[in-house]
Amino acid sequence: MKPVDVSEIKHIADYEIERESLRPKMIALKDRRRIRVGGHLTFLFENRDTVRYQIQEMMRIERIVKPTDIAHEVETYNELIPAAGQLCATLLIEYETPAERDVHLTELLGLDRHIWIEVAGERSPAVFDNRQIGDTRLSSVQYIKFNLTAAQQAAWSKGASIVSDHPGYQESRALTAAELAELASDFV
Repeated sequence: MKPVDVSEIKHIADYEIERESLRPKMIALKDRRRIRVGGHLTFLFENRDTVRYQIQEMMRIERIVKPTDIAHEVETYNELIPAAGQLCATLLIEYETPAERDVHLTELLGLDRHIWIEVAGERSPAVFDNRQIGDTRLSSVQYIKFNLTAAQQAAWSKGASIVSDHPGYQESRALTAAELAELASDFV
């Protein structure tokens, strides 16, 4: 998938005009790409459109207008765009209270070795961004990638599951036909 180019990013004032019609479409797109596994893990599978939208929203919220700062945001968020044969996701580890979150983010250390996508009996591990994993706890937001084999991509439409086999969080979730179709476009 082609990365977002700085030239595609609109100035804040121009984006405000576009945002009114774009926002409902992007919310709907993100809803189709959001997959919850168990009660506390949510995977938001990213693509070029979700990344461009996130960059525009960050510029809007943080009032980013300097070209060098915009270029930095584009470079940073482009890491979330999948390459051929890959899926990329923002993983949200969600607990209701800060105290509960602190306890569980410590208990879930090692999660980076226990998240998989399974297709046709073959598992592909999630590749976590090591910059977000500490020695004593995880960050509640993780950026991950799944590298799928050619055989997994060919069998994708027949079914896939996201699996966590962490001792403290053992859950799996089969993707629906609609989710499979939505994410299949990321392989090209």
